[in-house]
Amino acid sequence: MSSSHAKDPSFLGGRIPPEIESMSKNLKDVDQELFRKILKAVVSALEGKDCREVMKSIAESSVIPQERLSHIIAGMHRVLSEAIRIPTPLLKQEAFKEDLRELRIPEDFITDFCSVVFGNRRAVLEAAASQKDPQLPTVADFKWRVDVAISTRIAEGCSLSQMTEGEGREHYGQLFSQSPAAFCSNADETIRWEFSPL
Repeated sequence: MSSSHAKDPSFLGGRIPPEIESMSKNLKDVDQELFRKILKAVVSALEGKDCREVMKSIAESSVIPQERLSHIIAGMHRVLSEAIRIPTPLLKQEAFKEDLRELRIPEDFITDFCSVVFGNRRAVLEAAASQKDPQLPTVADFKWRVDVAISTRIAEGCSLSQMTEGEGREHYGQLFSQSPAAFCSNADETIRWEFSPL
């Protein structure tokens, strides 16, 4: 089981998306001029620009049926989206080209894809893609302290917390335990915890 060279995994993952399979089948009879027009429009769309007029003009002037064009556009969009999603150091140009060759995409078109994915437009495409990604709140600061009130019969614990989000909003809370001593002596015993905002 000695292999001198293991193939890098595809930038598309384990399964080829249906849009890309359909694109590769519909690229026959597409000349490079039309391909570049469509590619330019798709890149503009990925950058967040309005490209409806350009797409309409391409559809009206093309001899290729609109259904085939829609498969090509969807596939190009998916290829570029998937490639831009992967950080530059992890996506090797030769591996990218080989993946496209395995999809039977013509060599001229592969060169055009590479010029977008590895060219000077990549930074703009990455920035546009990151703006479309869902953004979760971040924690800028988190402070906490534990107070234990001891009476003659019971110890009652309370954890006070203060959290500041990345946008500056602050949240305060308390976490109570009716019997922290019971938790320490018997881990199987159920302890009632409750979180209440201050």
